[in-house]
Amino acid sequence: MASFGYASTFYDDRGMPDPVALPEAYEGVLWRRTLAYFIDLCVIGVLAAVVWVVFAVLWLLSFGLLGPVLWFLFGLIPVAYHTLLLSGPRSATVGMRLFDVELRSVTGERPGFLQALIQTALFYITVGATCSLVLLLVLFNRHKRTLHDMLAGTVMVRRFPTRWATAQDRWRR
Repeated sequence: MASFGYASTFYDDRGMPDPVALPEAYEGVLWRRTLAYFIDLCVIGVLAAVVWVVFAVLWLLSFGLLGPVLWFLFGLIPVAYHTLLLSGPRSATVGMRLFDVELRSVTGERPGFLQALIQTALFYITVGATCSLVLLLVLFNRHKRTLHDMLAGTVMVRRFPTRWATAQDRWRR
């Protein structure tokens, strides 16, 4: 079990990889994370198009009775995409994998389903409520964390190759 050695709280960052001692952990995370999200938007768009065809057929077969349920489920596609992939074995979406970043709990472990769901829901709520201005918070903290990262107790780091492994990198296990 990986651990940074303290209880998980969103305001306590003592156990996360230190940007001074281990700058590789945060090197380029900001631009990689941004580009990864654009890739994820494209993947979500393709998924939505496929699901839309299936839902259109179901809507026709039900004579429109399934319409409200199908629209609700259609809106859950981005939430399901992010939650399932972030809580998965690689703790990264398709875009994040392409740009070599992954999401970790502040304890160093991969986020569980509930933590990934909270992080995803907070992302969509905070970004929607502030027209993405909340994302500027990443420029003012040393771990490059956004508000939804802090509230969910997560941190976005580079995926570490084996050659970077040190005694401080217990979180990679």
